[in-house]
Amino acid sequence: MTEQSTPPQAGQPFPTFALPDAQGRTHTLSDYAGQYVALYVYPKDDTPGCTKEACDFRDNAALKAHGAAVLGVSADDAGSHARFAEKYSLPFPLLSDDGAVFLRAIGSYGTKNMYGKVTEGIKRQTFLIAPDGTLVKSWLAVKVDGHADHVAAAIEKHRAQGTA
Repeated sequence: MTEQSTPPQAGQPFPTFALPDAQGRTHTLSDYAGQYVALYVYPKDDTPGCTKEACDFRDNAALKAHGAAVLGVSADDAGSHARFAEKYSLPFPLLSDDGAVFLRAIGSYGTKNMYGKVTEGIKRQTFLIAPDGTLVKSWLAVKVDGHADHVAAAIEKHRAQGTA
């Protein structure tokens, strides 16, 4: 099994990244300075759980109201991302991490247990990043149902604490 990296910790600067979207445009965290970023990591384009999660992020009015940027990240290639985004009218970038280098660095790739079977792969996780680039909260074992609502609620809580 692969050595696991430690996920980023709340209150610390989120690791930098430079990842391409389906059109080949490179996205960096600094591109989103001044706004909340919901960076969600998902295993595979156009699979049932990943589709439901993407559509929930797409349809979440509270995230839109907060002006949060949503970024999906997987190891799928640009062509797969383009087909997935078009099929479900996803309005946010899907970023490709070829070889899962960034995903490994943030602890989103490694050993996982699915229905009693231990495998290696991408873990479904989400990181909420504050406008100043620090990690607000992470969800390291995402349950798809209602997840986008939990992310929006975390933004509301963070704002209410006067930390944004």
